[in-house]
Amino acid sequence: MTNKILNQIKKLFQSQLAIPIIALLILVVFNLIRDPSFFSIVIKSNNLGNTVLSGNLISILNGASELVILSIGMTLVTSATKGQDISIGAAAAIAGSVFVKILRSGSINGGTILLALIFACIIAIIFCLFNGILIARFNIQPMIASLILYTAGRPIAYWINGGATPNVESPLLTYIGGFIPHIAIPTPILIVVAFVLLINLLLKKTTLSLYIQSVGINERAAKLNGINPVIWKLVVFVILGICVTMAGSINVCRIGLINHETILLDIEMDAILAVAIGGNSLGGGKFKLSGSILGAYIIQALTITLYAMKVSSTAVKAYKAIVIIIIVVAGSPVVKAWLGHMKDKVMAKKTAKNVKVEAK
Repeated sequence: MTNKILNQIKKLFQSQLAIPIIALLILVVFNLIRDPSFFSIVIKSNNLGNTVLSGNLISILNGASELVILSIGMTLVTSATKGQDISIGAAAAIAGSVFVKILRSGSINGGTILLALIFACIIAIIFCLFNGILIARFNIQPMIASLILYTAGRPIAYWINGGATPNVESPLLTYIGGFIPHIAIPTPILIVVAFVLLINLLLKKTTLSLYIQSVGINERAAKLNGINPVIWKLVVFVILGICVTMAGSINVCRIGLINHETILLDIEMDAILAVAIGGNSLGGGKFKLSGSILGAYIIQALTITLYAMKVSSTAVKAYKAIVIIIIVVAGSPVVKAWLGHMKDKVMAKKTAKNVKVEAK
């Protein structure tokens, strides 16, 4: 039994998830040494008198919610198109603006929120498909194609609400962005769990994952096997549209307003890094969603750790960049090849030594 567990652990550390798992373990050990109570969870009452869970661990899981959702969309886009969409933050701003616009058109109730989500999702999908068409039909490099929306997206979000940053107040929105009464876990965490389960179900029960990876690995071969690369590239942008809608709407519900300039600012960079930290190739092809999700939580854990160490908000990005560079370089093909070479060298010496001992 012990050997079986050890073999499973060895297999895990030899897999694509090795780098993110090691990075997460280092963060956990570092924080436990620095502050043994860092990951403690406390039960307290919030402003509404509800009993809720609180602590750094809850802050990490809750704060990373939008990033996890966007990292899933970014992973699929990267896999199919061999590039990254840098406009997801701007697209989320547009979706959030449409969400707020519909909410302010009448009284806020369950039906209005659902209608606002549907409209925001349709608009977000249209904008994401604009990028998808440029990439799939006109073969424009993804980062260049999405640069248009990256530049114009936030001004469009500003225009949707007439150049204002309107508030939206409702207990229902507070429940979505905060806590549902009598449920101690933040609602965004529950939304992420449900979304991840749904995406996993979609990828495992359909051929979606196979087709996306086939297009990303070898588009010509996929076409010869009857797979239409254009259609499947557009499909991932439809999924991305759903992701940016969810992220934008959750963020609006968190803060109770839409600010086109600050909503999910620079989150596209974190999403790309989450994909890379998760061991996924930024050149497309095979992907592992669990790696990207783990990468998103690592980025958020690093951010919370730096704030806990009293690092100023202006310096946080610099520290994050240094740590992330180390993680990404450690997981690069060059470093992996070098480690493999060193391992083979050590094993060869060990074998030669054993042969000499047996000969004696």
